[in-house]
Amino acid sequence: MATPADVPHDVPHDVPHDDPLVNEAPHGLDAGADLRAFVDASPSSFHAVAEMARRLRAGGFTALSERDRWQLAPGDARYVLRDGSLVAFRVGSAPLAEVGARLVGAHTDSPTFKVRPRHELRRAGFRQVGVEPYGGLLAHTWLDRELTVAGRLTVRAGGGLVDHLVTGGSLRLPSLAIHLDRSVREGLVLDPQRQLIPLWGPDVEGDGVLAVLARQAGVAEHDVLGHDLVLADTVPAAATGSDGTWIAAPRLDNLSSCHAGTAALLAVEAGARTAVLVANDHEEVGSGSAEGARGSFLGDVLQRLVAATGGTDAQDYHRTIAASRLASCDVSHALHPNYADRHEASHTPVLGGGPVLKVNANQSYATDACSGAWFSAACADADVPLQHFVSRADLPCGSTIGPLTATRLGVSTVDVGAAILGMHSCRELGSAVDVPLMVAALAACFRS
Repeated sequence: MATPADVPHDVPHDVPHDDPLVNEAPHGLDAGADLRAFVDASPSSFHAVAEMARRLRAGGFTALSERDRWQLAPGDARYVLRDGSLVAFRVGSAPLAEVGARLVGAHTDSPTFKVRPRHELRRAGFRQVGVEPYGGLLAHTWLDRELTVAGRLTVRAGGGLVDHLVTGGSLRLPSLAIHLDRSVREGLVLDPQRQLIPLWGPDVEGDGVLAVLARQAGVAEHDVLGHDLVLADTVPAAATGSDGTWIAAPRLDNLSSCHAGTAALLAVEAGARTAVLVANDHEEVGSGSAEGARGSFLGDVLQRLVAATGGTDAQDYHRTIAASRLASCDVSHALHPNYADRHEASHTPVLGGGPVLKVNANQSYATDACSGAWFSAACADADVPLQHFVSRADLPCGSTIGPLTATRLGVSTVDVGAAILGMHSCRELGSAVDVPLMVAALAACFRS
């Protein structure tokens, strides 16, 4: 990955990445290639929002800063970043308080390992990197892979702080040979404190992680005052399956939704209603941050949109929320042929079958009759097939940003997503067929 030039701490980053498909809505297998390129450019949430911002700029969007006073007019296409989160929008011609906004939401983070502040370890002749699990990862899937470190360095620059996006280094988590632990035949249990510490190299003098990344960023290691770094698989996303339509890739949960939301926003023209895309960080760990779905980011942007486009009092914001709808987009569980009994028999989404409408009686998903009908109508308008998912009554259900955003804002919300296999694995499996279908469905939501 390339490293961007110096940027102030609160200004969007830029990661150069050649992509001939960036200015057009993807179709067919080209859509799968476009998603694979997006994933490869996004080894961390910070890289993901930089890649989204790059694509948006190529499509005519311009950056805003939260520190500036916003002046907006109908037709304006803008975006704003808050750390590893992004909100982008096209301003509609009608007042928001009268017609509301149409929103699509996703999240930028994925289960991984986060590098600890004091991470340099030396044990038994090896140099290691201290990490801890981030989110509900399938730890065994990270074993015996070539891994790298990705994220941001926060560096002293003059009188302020500058962020650098970085990717570098080579690490590995070797399995223990079966000869030394034959109990693995009954099931592998890994202790994250003792057994999930990646190897950096032999215990000899040489550069550590920060030295390698600081050199890549062109800064002195002693000027690095902070970092948000995670591990990432180094193997590029790939086309696979007998007909080449499957996508084997890391972080499909939930970069596939970030990609679809970005492509959908680029595909729609400015209309009467304002179209808004939000991609929040920290969903995998509960969304409890300033830029997460529990935080104020989306609400702050919507309030400023209302004020900058003619809103006259606090009631105009609440009227906007009441007239708005949100499609919360996160991946769904495809039917696994080896574990079919783990699915509710009447709700079995498949790879390549189109978007999945997710429902949960206990509100792990925000879908209700009205929001579900809205999304179903959007899919019908776009000639997109629709699948359905509910969990078995005797199994717990995962959740996403939908219920959190609906709770915080009071906006009518539906939870949807593309079906994948291997969710929370280091490398997941999706279908290129679903990519243009999800883009078309979300574009129809923006237009509805």
